[in-house]
Amino acid sequence: MSYIGKSVCEFELQTFVKGEFKTLKKEDLKGHWSVLFFYPADFTFVCPTELEDLQDHYEEFRNTGCEVYGVSCDSHFVHKAWHDHSERIGKLCYPLVADPTGHLVRDLDIMIESDGMAERGTFIVDPECTIKAYEVIDGNVGRNAEEIIRRVQALQFVAQHGEDVCPAKWRPGEETLKPGIDLVGIL
Repeated sequence: MSYIGKSVCEFELQTFVKGEFKTLKKEDLKGHWSVLFFYPADFTFVCPTELEDLQDHYEEFRNTGCEVYGVSCDSHFVHKAWHDHSERIGKLCYPLVADPTGHLVRDLDIMIESDGMAERGTFIVDPECTIKAYEVIDGNVGRNAEEIIRRVQALQFVAQHGEDVCPAKWRPGEETLKPGIDLVGIL
């Protein structure tokens, strides 16, 4: 089953961000693009490298009108403890979302039931809370923030210019394609 076009489920979860606990609801995702960045667990090995990479590119996400949310099945208390004890995680300016019951993780079918942890899933959500792109990869391989930003930018371009499509490796300002019979078999 594809999740493209699916609306994010209703939720109310706790976050830890900039030294505070805050509540995050589906309603808070409306009006801007979002990256829901699921990772297996706090205090692990690959996860902090990914979260730090997102932080290193966080301004680029914000400049595109996109918010980043790191999500795991850990509690918001564990997120705070990790923030307080890890130099990498201590730098984060975006919310770490706690989904300890697995409500959101299960809705997106990325729960590793035997471990009680999320898969490495990345979901790009438009301002209406509709999933426009997602990727789930093996837990032993980290993701790249630059590629996620590129996908967000391409999805935003297509949302604004519905007749054009973005070829592989497209970046803002580069040439797009207008689908038509004249391109069939040429490219």
